[in-house]
Amino acid sequence: MPEGHTLRRLADDLTATFAGRRVRVASPQGRFAEEAALLDGSLLEAADSAGKHLFLELEGGHVVHVHLGLIGKFTILPGRPVEPVGAVRLRIVAGGDGRDPAYADLRGATQCALVTPEQREAVVAKLGPDPLRADADPERAWRRISTSHRSIGELLLDQAVVAGVGNVYRAEVLFRHRIHPLRPGRTLRRKQFDAIWQDLVELMAEGVVLNRIDTVRPEHTPEAMGRPPRKDDHGGEVYVYRRHEQPCHVCGTRIRTEVLAGRNSFWCPRCQPRYRSRARA
Repeated sequence: MPEGHTLRRLADDLTATFAGRRVRVASPQGRFAEEAALLDGSLLEAADSAGKHLFLELEGGHVVHVHLGLIGKFTILPGRPVEPVGAVRLRIVAGGDGRDPAYADLRGATQCALVTPEQREAVVAKLGPDPLRADADPERAWRRISTSHRSIGELLLDQAVVAGVGNVYRAEVLFRHRIHPLRPGRTLRRKQFDAIWQDLVELMAEGVVLNRIDTVRPEHTPEAMGRPPRKDDHGGEVYVYRRHEQPCHVCGTRIRTEVLAGRNSFWCPRCQPRYRSRARA
């Protein structure tokens, strides 16, 4: 499933391509046909994201709410549209206005619905703070985490706690702060949470710019370590994600994995030792 940086970049790209233009809206697949007919010819004002949710804002207070889910793709292409390939739920076309023609096709999304601004706000209200948004309030996440018996690895994937963080950022930010994914949220110190939050802000913002996830520090890059670059379909250099049984870049210990909150969690047993409370000790 795409993580928050992917949706933020997509929103920025859609805004750059279509904002301020009257667009043709269609649903070649037919599942969004009635709504598309209502929107056809409207001015597209902007696109925005919150966590893993995307919103297209059109004149008249119309909002298209998109959630890509596991396999969804929203592809922006230059030029005039060609015959749709596959099940295109939503097609947006711009041209004839003195700017370069372009179109965008949405396929495979779990959610594509026309909603009101109030409905959009209701969706956003259910989400935790998004590290990529300027209006994010990390205090909301801290209140949930600091009182929870659930593991920090589970909490970071809960979109109601922190929005936009997925399996890669979860694994990587916990490694970078030497925290075991099974450590109970309520045992974290405030300084640890603040450091994790700030790291997510910076890492995810970099992900928007690079369009991939890179989490290794300069001293652990392939060039610095003299190792081959990582080959993976998600791209980027990482410490533990999808590196089960491979040596840790920091200490050489074999990376471990275990299912946590329905997703594979990855960690280094030496760099991220299991938490043991002083009281139990």
